[in-house]
Amino acid sequence: MDEQTEFGLEADGLDLRYGSTQVVHGAHLRLEPGRIVALVGPNGSGKSTLLRALARLHDVARGTVTVREGPAGDQDALLLKRGDFAKRVTLLSQNRAVPHGLSVRDVVEFGRHPYRGRWRAADPDGPTAVRRAMSLTGVEALADRGVHELSGGQLQRVWLASCLAQETSVLLLDEPTNHLDLRYKVEILDLVVELARDHGVAVGVVLHDLDEAASIADRVVVLSEGRVVAAGPAHQALDADLLSGVYGIPIATDTDPFTGRLRTRAVGRYARPIHQRPGRTP
Repeated sequence: MDEQTEFGLEADGLDLRYGSTQVVHGAHLRLEPGRIVALVGPNGSGKSTLLRALARLHDVARGTVTVREGPAGDQDALLLKRGDFAKRVTLLSQNRAVPHGLSVRDVVEFGRHPYRGRWRAADPDGPTAVRRAMSLTGVEALADRGVHELSGGQLQRVWLASCLAQETSVLLLDEPTNHLDLRYKVEILDLVVELARDHGVAVGVVLHDLDEAASIADRVVVLSEGRVVAAGPAHQALDADLLSGVYGIPIATDTDPFTGRLRTRAVGRYARPIHQRPGRTP
């Protein structure tokens, strides 16, 4: 693939269903090279289904999913067969089974399947792509380890390396920080930012943590009951009143004094300002 060519992904007016139940209504979404779009919203709001539709893993009832080639804002639509699409777009889904009897290198090499074809044709660029993917994700030292021996954070990095070995220009991530401890969450998010900023990858990522979305995303898309109810930079999309309505709980927002970015705080029944707590005087 020409390293100078930029690819983006666009969803236009998507209606998505499970059987007779419509779960996403008229969604519009655009992923551009070098930028991160975060999808947020409550459970059941359609985030993961929308991401799967972008990866052509969920049938579209209405609307289109289009790969675009060229500079952002001046891109031509591409009509791609399944194999060519897999060279442009990859999805890291949730809850992948842990394969036994395979090494880290074996799993990362799976990412090269679009380049090998039905009869596992020669893939001269494969070894370099696999090494690069393992280097980017920091799993080179684990290459000969069995994946069943790895921690959750290590395994998540291996799956991400497999996606990167595919050398796509569009990376879709479904809750990549789920079940990870604080250190691995931060490292995965840092890697996602590096892939976008330093390597020009177009990233679409589903996140449950609103602060994680605000910390890395160029654009945040808020879904509620299958509809896009807000989209824009975090300080615009993550409006306190809107979020409170979407999640059904009071949510406050302010500015993180360390990063200068927006941060959120769900306000439970027992949360009160310091000056209102017992033992405090006004």
